[in-house]
Amino acid sequence: MTKPDFKAMNLRDLRKYILSHREDNEAFYTFVDRVDTEKKWINNPPLDSIEDMDNYPDFLDKIKKDQNRKVSEN
Repeated sequence: MTKPDFKAMNLRDLRKYILSHREDNEAFYTFVDRVDTEKKWINNPPLDSIEDMDNYPDFLDKIKKDQNRKVSEN
């Protein structure tokens, strides 16, 4: 069986592939490397309380956008 070209796959397709082929370490490591390289996440310090979330509007905006994207995909 021929493996797909993981480097040519977009992150969404690669994620779907690793979720259905959990034993494929090469695909998993390629995914992790790509996620680390693209850095589409926002780093925040630990929160002291849930009210602290108001101090991180960029993070809240990202969560809202991600939720809207997931709803529109389904």
